Amino acid sequence: MSFPKQMSDAEWRARLAEKDAEPMAYEVTRHAATERPFTGRFAQFWEPGRYQCIVCDAPLFDANAKFDAGCGWPSFDQALPGAIVERPDHSHGMTRVEILCAQCGAHLGHVFPDGPTQTGLRYCMNSAAMGFTPQK
Repeated sequence: MSFPKQMSDAEWRARLAEKDAEPMAYEVTRHAATERPFTGRFAQFWEPGRYQCIVCDAPLFDANAKFDAGCGWPSFDQALPGAIVERPDHSHGMTRVEILCAQCGAHLGHVFPDGPTQTGLRYCMNSAAMGFTPQK
């Protein structure tokens, strides 16, 4: 799968370093690792604003779409239009839908069809894969 913003591993690491990203951000975004539940900085964060990709700054989710799923990861019921790409994930003996940044291909998390809102979706994201811009 090809993405508009291509980066080498060195460039990827440099982007995360200049943003003072969480230590696990490289493994999460580049190698689809998952942070432990209830440990991410956005798990219980409820400020108004917009979440963006920690690697390329592409907007991903409005804070209005966030809800408490009780799962330990930031959860949203919808992404911004064109912000994400879905890909089948058959790792760990499961079948899931992986969510990637549509601009740079950073692994963000997974989407599940068990959300409590009208969309019926739960985008379960890693805090380490996102940045945040407060609403002005």
